[in-house]
Amino acid sequence: MYKHGFTLGKFLPPHNGHLHLIREAKKLCESLTVLVCSLKSEPIDGVLRHKWLTTIFENEPNIKFIHVTDEVPQYPHESPDFWNIWIELINRNVPEKEVFFSSEKYGDDVATHLNIDHVCIDLNRNTYPVSGTAIRNDPFTMWNFLHPIIRQYFVKRIVLTGAESVGKSTMIKYLTKHYNTNHVDEYGRLYCEIHKPATLYPVDFTFIAKKQIENEDVAAFYSNKILFCDTDLIVTEIYSRMYNNDCPQEIVKINKSRKYDLHLLLDVDLEFENDGTRIYLDPKRRQEHSDKIENALIFYGANYRKISGKGEDRFKNAINEINKYLNL
Repeated sequence: MYKHGFTLGKFLPPHNGHLHLIREAKKLCESLTVLVCSLKSEPIDGVLRHKWLTTIFENEPNIKFIHVTDEVPQYPHESPDFWNIWIELINRNVPEKEVFFSSEKYGDDVATHLNIDHVCIDLNRNTYPVSGTAIRNDPFTMWNFLHPIIRQYFVKRIVLTGAESVGKSTMIKYLTKHYNTNHVDEYGRLYCEIHKPATLYPVDFTFIAKKQIENEDVAAFYSNKILFCDTDLIVTEIYSRMYNNDCPQEIVKINKSRKYDLHLLLDVDLEFENDGTRIYLDPKRRQEHSDKIENALIFYGANYRKISGKGEDRFKNAINEINKYLNL
């Protein structure tokens, strides 16, 4: 049993192979330090990768995760000082160490330069035949190699949007069942059902917006590759402007930063039905409302498809567009 050990990696993203390495390494030492190394140019933020790992191992007090942000060469051919740079970096972050754990051939070189032992764990990836590159290229195929905490990052968020009474609630239940996943209901609708407000003020819209995205982020954790969202904050922003001729800047700010994978804009080719929860009750202005939503989707650079048709044709048209997007 070693006293102090360490390992390092990009964890881009962390997968079950990485988790196996960390768990097996911890069995062989009293304390383990994990260097999570990231560069600004990498596709997944290093802060997020570090957070994922600390969350997954939050009940392991003897495993320490350190986020390393040094912009350093990644391969020996990139700099004649490659090894001096990396040995200084490692010694600075892990002053006490007796062993280096890895699943890579370069592990022997690292250990030699540090004058410590090297323990190689599952070099041939027999336990978990997966790589970060494979996950980034096709996360759905590699789904079972990802921890649930990390899966939510790769979940495709598909929004159903449109004017009132275009069948979003019915459509989302159908799609959820078809793709064997889950969905998020429109919180604004629930809010109106519960509180039955005579009118809606900016504070109401801000509360609705925050609750909507909170529910989405929770639901993503339990989703099977796809999360269907009944509306998004673009619609909340439009409703706010319709009611108050303005929209809280907090909602606008979220809309500028929050991106979805696909929007399905349901056409107004269905008969209007007043179920008692409609906010904007003039059915003659549904086309105007739909146009406002479409213009907002264009303004925010959203990837959207229009869905029309009645009955089964409407569902089939939605499924066709989703499958084309997902290359199914």
